[in-house]
Amino acid sequence: MTTALITGATAGIGAAFARRLAADGRDVVLVARDGKRLREQATELHDRHGIEAEVLVADLAEEDGIAAVEARLSDRKRPVDLLINNAGFGNKGRFLEVSMADELRMLKVHCEAVLRLTAAATASMRDRGRGGVVNVASVAAFVPRGTYGASKAWVVQFTQGVARDLAGSGVRLMALCPGFVRTEFHERAGMGTDNIPGWMWLDADKLVTTALADLARGRTLSVPDPRYKALMGVVKLAPRGLLGGLSSRAGRAYGPR
Repeated sequence: MTTALITGATAGIGAAFARRLAADGRDVVLVARDGKRLREQATELHDRHGIEAEVLVADLAEEDGIAAVEARLSDRKRPVDLLINNAGFGNKGRFLEVSMADELRMLKVHCEAVLRLTAAATASMRDRGRGGVVNVASVAAFVPRGTYGASKAWVVQFTQGVARDLAGSGVRLMALCPGFVRTEFHERAGMGTDNIPGWMWLDADKLVTTALADLARGRTLSVPDPRYKALMGVVKLAPRGLLGGLSSRAGRAYGPR
């Protein structure tokens, strides 16, 4: 039986990945900061699907948290076959309204943790000749969105670059770029969502189904909805200045997730 490790597993996209992968018969390693929620989730997945659900309490904004997940991914006796780097958060406010400590914390979670966990996972996957990594980014990676958008743009470029470097090794990597998803993401950041049109909201479970299908097809970038694919086509043609103005008027909700 194969094993998947999911960061940010207790809510939203991470929880949807955990549900789907457990339903598919994979054992899971659930990573998040809230130990109580993790244990409840692990019990539910085990009882419902008969899989092993391991709990790893870790804060990826802290050195000890990243190191703990690195160690689990590097354990050759308990190999992880699929890594879902999903942990992330948003900050409310424009640049200079958000504290530098919070900006750096975002880079720690979105960039440093993704870099280190991807490296730990793919090293052993390459030796086994198989494995997969999904790094959750955002369509905000393609528009000017301050630190959030910049960090997600890094995730996309990093993932596609590593995918190219590991081509032929049996290890697949994909950047997942969802739009607005109905999760706890905006509520946790204190962001209002009243100004977001209903058509822009995506279902987390459907998103995961599309993402896993794209990974199986060998794609290195997944924008999992026709509406957002069309929107990204428009973005490619629009002047950067116009995109910046639209992004600013939309508010620094730090992008879809």
